[in-house]
Amino acid sequence: MAILATLKDTITSLGLSGVCTPEKAQGKNFSLFKENANFPSLDALQDACPALPRVRDIQKWIDGGFKEFTREWGSAIEGVFSPFLKFLVWTEQIMVAAPWWLMMVVLLGISYGLTRRVGLTIGVAAALYAIGFFGMWDDAMRTLSFIFVCTLICVTVGIPIGVWMSRSDRVRSTVTPILDVLQTMPSFVYLIPVIMLFGIGKVPGAIAVIAYAISPVIRLTDLGIRLVDREVLEAADAYGATPMQKLMGVQIPLALPNIMAGVNQTIMMALAMVVIASMVAVRGLGINVLEAVTNQYLAMGLFNGLAVVAFAIIFDRVTKHAITASQAHVRE
Repeated sequence: MAILATLKDTITSLGLSGVCTPEKAQGKNFSLFKENANFPSLDALQDACPALPRVRDIQKWIDGGFKEFTREWGSAIEGVFSPFLKFLVWTEQIMVAAPWWLMMVVLLGISYGLTRRVGLTIGVAAALYAIGFFGMWDDAMRTLSFIFVCTLICVTVGIPIGVWMSRSDRVRSTVTPILDVLQTMPSFVYLIPVIMLFGIGKVPGAIAVIAYAISPVIRLTDLGIRLVDREVLEAADAYGATPMQKLMGVQIPLALPNIMAGVNQTIMMALAMVVIASMVAVRGLGINVLEAVTNQYLAMGLFNGLAVVAFAIIFDRVTKHAITASQAHVRE
């Protein structure tokens, strides 16, 4: 409070009262004291100098600006994301409409192909059978299709950005703070702007998941390429390799364990957003968990929650063994 009093006295002594206090506010009594004011916030400074905006004025300006942007460009942005929505719907329809035994064969084939472990493949089969026996197969396939598309977008966009970061310290210093914000921002905050643009549905849920989950694959791709031994790169240069040949034939293969670790973390973070995405009507296991929480259905929440856990364990174990296989390939 003493600081604010000094500020007000300084403004008066410098003859800036007229600048700080507009004519329409000259007759008002601006108190520097507020109830439970523990920090001299912008609102308290506005009491000393009414020309300064209050916090709520800044918030109104931001909200109003985004609403105007939504009215002006919302339809155009929806048109741009229309192919993305069609891809989400198409993927879900395929996985839900496909016979359960065919999806089982495909998923088990992928598990065995990535890990070459019979025991792990049997465990995956047991988990999938349990999900089906408890009547959650269709919702599980919806969740799987949603995670598949989001992870595919994260990998397709994230790896090139990670490569770009590894080649330029300036790009890295620019992108890293953005990744810090994306990774630490509360999950619900992602939903606010996309709901205002797209309403509820698959697209806002997918954008929120991608924004939250893309950071690990970018960071670990950058890290993996930077950790490639300089002597190996010098040898590639000595053999006359072009930058693209060096990237595709040396750097990415040697960085593959790190890249796969990034994919693993991206999948885990995407799964963590399943329930959050269900709040904008993304169908699947998450919306059942949300319904169970809302209506206090313990059994429903427990079964669907365990199904999400089963998916998380499957993805984690399969990708970790794929990382181990890629490390063995690199050593060879």
